Parts: sequence; C-alpha cells; structure tokens
Amino acid sequence: MIIETVKNHSLNRIKEKVQTVHHGEGTTYIVGPIKLPVQLEGETVFFKWYSWLEVQNVEEKEVSIDELLNKLPHANLANSQQSSVLVYGDFEHAEDALIRMHSICHTGDIFGSKRCDCGFQLKQSMKMISEHGAGALFYLANHEGRGIGLFSKALAYLLQEEGLDTVEANEQLGFSDDSRNYEEAIRVLKTLRKLPVTLITNNPNKLKALQSSGADVSGRMPLWGDISNYNRHYLETKMKKAGHFEGGYPIE
Repeated sequence: MIIETVKNHSLNRIKEKVQTVHHGEGTTYIVGPIKLPVQLEGETVFFKWYSWLEVQNVEEKEVSIDELLNKLPHANLANSQQSSVLVYGDFEHAEDALIRMHSICHTGDIFGSKRCDCGFQLKQSMKMISEHGAGALFYLANHEGRGIGLFSKALAYLLQEEGLDTVEANEQLGFSDDSRNYEEAIRVLKTLRKLPVTLITNNPNKLKALQSSGADVSGRMPLWGDISNYNRHYLETKMKKAGHFEGGYPIE
C-alpha cells in the first residue's frame, strides 16, 4: 500500500509537468521544465529542459496522459533513431584497437549537462582512440536513457528530482534498469574487424555482451572523470546497483 501510494504520488507529479497540445492530427505532449546544470566557458549555467512527443490520433480518439504512461514501456521510442560508428586509423588491420560502445545522451552529449558524465566520456573516448592510433566509437542512438528513449528519460528525470535514483526511476516507469541491446553494434563490429579489441568502459554488462557474442575482446580500459556534486549520486548508483567498475576517480 505504501509503495502504491508513493508511486501514485510520483505519477501525479509527472502529470503536473506534462502539457498536452491537441491539434488536428493528434496530440503533442511536452514534459518539463527539468533543471540542467550545463558547463559553458568554465562556468555552470542552469537551463530548463523540455522534451516533447508527437502522438497521432487513432480512430480520432485522444490519448490521455495515463494511457500514454501505461504504453511507454512497449512503445520502443528509442528504436526510431539510427546508430553510427566513428572509425579512426587502420581499424581493420591494426594489431591492437580500442572501441567504445557509447549510448547516445541528448542532454550530456549535446547540451553538456552535468547530471551525468556522458559528454565527458564521449569526448574523452574519442581522444583516447585517436591517441592510441586505431579504434572505433560506436554511437548507439537507440540507447537513450539506457534504452527507454528521450521522452521517457525526461519523465525519469522528473522522478529523480523527487528523490529516486536512476535505477528506481526507470523501474517505476515500467522499464527494466537497463533495456539496451548490443546485437546490431556487435554485428557491425565483427564486420569491420576480426582482430582483438580493447573495450573502453566501466560497465561489466557491455563487456559481457561483447564477450558472449563471440567478439574477440582482449581487455578493458576504464573511463572515469568529470565528477561533480551534480552527478555524484548518479555515479554512485552506477557502481552500487549497476555493478560498474570503480576507476581512478574515487567516489567519496
């Protein structure tokens, strides 16, 4: 009963932050505002972030917010995007090569949000690959929010502002902690390179996914940095609940 009460309260808070705009072809759902601390020119600047979702009318019936929330885990919103890979050097033939399986993070990669360390990891892994001489960065566009999609990630952020951690927020919306799938990326990797690779990651699940696929992963290289008060709890949750390896930047 207590859990259900907390869940209802959280969902009510979400609905307070979702605006609906009805139009001839359907409904636009706008979620926000959500606070984003963004690093600009050496200073942390706070922005308000919104995300929106277009839903087409089905049989001229408007979809309520409650119906929308119930359908989210099965909507596969992340699958409407495409992935790519950035290759450096002689990736096919180099004796040793680094790879990074990077999940798209709209807020971190594009806006520089400090709620996570994704933007730092993206740029740092590109630097590591180029300095190494050969490697590939897989940019996985259907992995937003650990596979739940951008709109659902915005809703999860609202729940995090209510005190839930990243795992709890995803689960309360009806998703698993991690909904990502690496099959496509692994298929591309095997096509581009037959020789061993070293994986840039702190995530044991990524390492297991590659190894279990038959890809020749010879080792792992950690990628820690950009720790701040804004993402400290996020990183702690990664280690305590998602099993991420600790790196050279201890979380105190």
